[in-house]
Amino acid sequence: QVQLVESGGGLVQPGGSLRLSCTASGSAFDIKVTAWYRQSPGKERELVAQITARGNTNYADSVRGRFTISRDSAKNTWYLQMNSLQPEDTAYYYCTVVQGGMNYWGKGTLVTVSS
Repeated sequence: QVQLVESGGGLVQPGGSLRLSCTASGSAFDIKVTAWYRQSPGKERELVAQITARGNTNYADSVRGRFTISRDSAKNTWYLQMNSLQPEDTAYYYCTVVQGGMNYWGKGTLVTVSS
């Protein structure tokens, strides 16, 4: 079992930045892929960014160039640096990992972009 805890969400003005963190505990080894998803009211959950164990990254078109996913393996923590935030980025952001053929999810952190 892997437990994931997200943090770093909050209220930010358009054009601002936030850094989300996702810390894994429990059997947090041999994690193949870590990803950030988001979901806003009335919409389906969508992939924002992902990073593999080898460090390969992938981004949704809507965030490419503004968001950066990274990791600190020593801390079992992954980050999502979000710059130039816009109101349409408002959503709950969830961290998920793939380990042992299983998907584990955190409970999410809310990001609100508003003036």
